[in-house]
Amino acid sequence: MEEWWSSLGLFMQSVWCITLFASLVFVIQTIMTFIGMDTDGGMDVDVSADTATDGDSGPFQLFTFRNFINFLLGFGWSIISFEKAIENQFVLILVSAVIGVLLVMAVMAIFRFMSRMEQSGTINMANAVGCKGNVYLKIPGEKRGEGKVQISIQGAIREFDALTVGEELETGAPIRVVEVINDNTLLVERF
Repeated sequence: MEEWWSSLGLFMQSVWCITLFASLVFVIQTIMTFIGMDTDGGMDVDVSADTATDGDSGPFQLFTFRNFINFLLGFGWSIISFEKAIENQFVLILVSAVIGVLLVMAVMAIFRFMSRMEQSGTINMANAVGCKGNVYLKIPGEKRGEGKVQISIQGAIREFDALTVGEELETGAPIRVVEVINDNTLLVERF
């Protein structure tokens, strides 16, 4: 090992040190991401995943510690990989810098794609108007009592209390939501 290390020039020794350091930090960041310590709640140090910290889908930050480490990974391992293939040191550094930037862009694109897949799971009750479903528990007519309905809203089937102004709706009757009375109760009619 000593023989190999001493056979390297100062430039390649520096590249190996930077690359191994970046690789170690990358492994630590990855482990922290998987155990949930890359968010504001886990530590006071900002090693978050390139998204805005307030939860919105604002612009991704280019100059972050994570992107710096990703650049060093692409840059360092490219120099090590192409050292024998590219004789000119300036061209080698240039090609490796481009690969480092491409790696940063790829990681940012992956994080952006993953953040778009996120769903809050919160039901917006205004979306219930016009939804169709079925009576789950009989609804007395003329608003004389509540029953239960199951409707498909925002891609999920939910159960709500329901009233109707018309005739009694038996279990299994097809219904349509006419109005949202409150967060748990809907006004429905036969569909």
